Amino acid sequence: MAATGCVFHRILTRSRPSRPGPNKASSSSPIVCREFLSVVDLQRYSRDQGSSVYFPQAVLSGEDLYDVTLTDGDCRLRVTLDPCLNRLVERNVLQPGSVLRNATFISSMAAQLPECPGASEGRDSYRLLGVEVTDGAPAEEEEEDGVRGVDVDWDSLPWFGSEPAGPLVPLRANRSVFLPLWNNVDYSGEVWREAPPPEEEEEDDEEEEEARRPAVTVSELRDSFLSGRRGVTRGAVQHQLIVRIINKSHLMYYGRTDRNCECPYKAVLEVCDRTGSVCVVLWNSVCVSWYCRLKPGDIISLRRYRVKQHYQAEPDDIEISVNSRNPAARIAILPESSVSPECLPGEPTYSFHTSKELLDRPHGVVCDVIGLLTFSGRSERIRSKDGRGAELLEYRWLRLEDGTSNQPIMVKLISTSQPESHQKLLPLSVVVCSRLKLIRSADRTDASFYLTNTTHTQVYCTGLGHHSEMSYRKLRPVRQFLHWLRSQEDGQVLSRALIGGFFIHPPPAVSLETYMKDRRGEPGFLRGAELQREMERLCYRERCTFCIQGTVTMVTYSRRGEEDRCLFWTDRASPLSPSSPSSPSSLLSKSSPRPPPSPSLSSSSSSLLPLPSTPRSFRPPLSSSSSFSPTSSAVSQLTPRPLDHSAGRKSWKRKQLLPAETPKKRRPSVTLQPEQNNKTVILFEASMEFLENANTDEDDNDDDASSFVTAPLLPAFPPVAMETLPMRYDHTHREEQAAAVAMGGKASLAGKFDFVPEDYYTLRLRALSDGVMVDVIFLPHSSSSSTSLLHHSNTWTSILSHGAFSSHTPAPSPADLIAMAAQLANQRLVCVLEACHLGGARTELILSRAFHLTD
Repeated sequence: MAATGCVFHRILTRSRPSRPGPNKASSSSPIVCREFLSVVDLQRYSRDQGSSVYFPQAVLSGEDLYDVTLTDGDCRLRVTLDPCLNRLVERNVLQPGSVLRNATFISSMAAQLPECPGASEGRDSYRLLGVEVTDGAPAEEEEEDGVRGVDVDWDSLPWFGSEPAGPLVPLRANRSVFLPLWNNVDYSGEVWREAPPPEEEEEDDEEEEEARRPAVTVSELRDSFLSGRRGVTRGAVQHQLIVRIINKSHLMYYGRTDRNCECPYKAVLEVCDRTGSVCVVLWNSVCVSWYCRLKPGDIISLRRYRVKQHYQAEPDDIEISVNSRNPAARIAILPESSVSPECLPGEPTYSFHTSKELLDRPHGVVCDVIGLLTFSGRSERIRSKDGRGAELLEYRWLRLEDGTSNQPIMVKLISTSQPESHQKLLPLSVVVCSRLKLIRSADRTDASFYLTNTTHTQVYCTGLGHHSEMSYRKLRPVRQFLHWLRSQEDGQVLSRALIGGFFIHPPPAVSLETYMKDRRGEPGFLRGAELQREMERLCYRERCTFCIQGTVTMVTYSRRGEEDRCLFWTDRASPLSPSSPSSPSSLLSKSSPRPPPSPSLSSSSSSLLPLPSTPRSFRPPLSSSSSFSPTSSAVSQLTPRPLDHSAGRKSWKRKQLLPAETPKKRRPSVTLQPEQNNKTVILFEASMEFLENANTDEDDNDDDASSFVTAPLLPAFPPVAMETLPMRYDHTHREEQAAAVAMGGKASLAGKFDFVPEDYYTLRLRALSDGVMVDVIFLPHSSSSSTSLLHHSNTWTSILSHGAFSSHTPAPSPADLIAMAAQLANQRLVCVLEACHLGGARTELILSRAFHLTD
């Protein structure tokens, strides 16, 4: 029942059309709501055969549909997002908490598809045809416009129209469950209950009085089925099978747009008894009821299952199919004490490898690892390479230490259908990953290997009680690790514990020949305009690698939060210099326009100057054709510029002294101070004394900074995104840091933490193919990679080819590096760019390698 002041009641009720007959579309006109609305929830699901009926004029290019729960502060309304607006969700523009206005609704009567359980006959249903997503109104403005503050309990608000009966289900497809917003592997919603259905807990009375014995064994099932006589395996098997779960796969979603299936899930359990092992396949709603409850090591009883030939396996193997109907299988988890000792299945086996042992293990070996987590990367997504190409796999990088070698264990952990466990993967946790596969390049001689998922990978971490329940806690490798762990001090671990930020592993090759060899089968070089189009196609947190050929026209050194002061060099001889009056790069800055360059100014310069403030987000004026699509990137703005044929003129170089009133150079620091109140990082603070003493020479070194040009033309670069720089782990505020790096997390939460490092370089590249200008972030610090670097000379050419400073010699100061930037003038480079869409109008573009092209 809607509240008296409900905006939905006032706007939608008056335009409600008469009900059409069954399977007849409504002829209502679009309705525009001018008041502010808030997004309470977003729910994703895949469409089915009947979904197209709801969108007669839409082009259904993708597989996903979205139901949106809106509120005006007085009541709630569930609507379906028109497919033309899906890009707003895919780019994380429209998200829970978003404030909307000018929402355009159209009535879509439920009788169009009576069999859809979420749109039953007799309930009005609406589609959201258009909307403007705002950054959010101030609290007083929200109150004036009818939207209450964020402290409202949305679940307590009444629904507009009739109250939904039972759990919420999709409105526009015959599905019983929703998908997570960002991957197809995890589960989503309260329907994935952990308590078994009551009728499945019932067992025969006589079995409660004595130790259980199986009525059939795995070997008997296999022999009966493969013999051709079937016997006990004919039809549904009623005989009780008692087995132990050895391995558990992630959930597999097989929903298709051309088929109707309410719950298209399956999961595979590897189980065994004393006579052999077999795969048990959980189908459809059985996954919903049982997947979260079952774990490796559990003993289960199965009845009313079917035996089939193993899918994609040898002809002489079988699998057990467990379904919710035809027949409805019966499952029960048994305590070990209830099973007869002579029938008790063996414990799961583990193959733990230390970091030292992994150094000489071959590619493809499957193993288990345990370690202390010292780096937890941000969640990102990549396109799957399983032939479909449409699915995005969510993953994050983990760095584990076990004390057996100086080489950490690097894990690329893809979703494992354990969302609660992945949320707890924070530094200083003890993590166990099972059934990982070793990835090692045959062409690389360094130690750039890593571990990644198999179908049966599971992750266990402290904070959820996992370790006390698992049998691996008794194994010798685990006890040895715990012995090493007890010798570690909190302060030492905290000093190197990081969370989030850009990360790349294994590091790309340091020579162009090796890099191109590693890229066999990948797309070639892109033109600048092609790069721009590819970046616009990226979805939220999607990561992709691109290559272009270009030259460097500007280099800027900045510190996070102090972008109004920077060191920079620019090649004034560049025909596509950003100072060109025709350049549209002024869109990146809201500062007053700068005067055109004077003929007397030098064409190559370095400077230290206060810069005009740069907005953190760039939103060009919305036109009718683009009001529903995300804007272009603010972190990496690509701007095509016309060619200037005067590029051949001689480059002038000139040095000027800084005026007396120019602020003194602030010495950049690569090593950061820990949190002031963190008294555990004692060794870190003691080491800082050596760096503090070095400041006594600051006055003597200021000449190095003041000897470069104070240029009147100031570069306009957006500041680095907060998601780009890793944070120093703060155990006290670990929940806030975890929320900042998670999918859909708020980057603003990271603003109050220390970043490592806080300084960065921005390079402006000009694509050789079409003159498009590309701004990229360059992080020449070892924190963005994981392996020790090769020795090199710390020139611009060597730094760019290695992606970092040399680890064998002191890093050059920013002033020195900017002074050497003239070496880059007119150099043709092969640039390796790492792109990641950060949501809304922001796309991160990192320069990971740049190789000099020789004639």
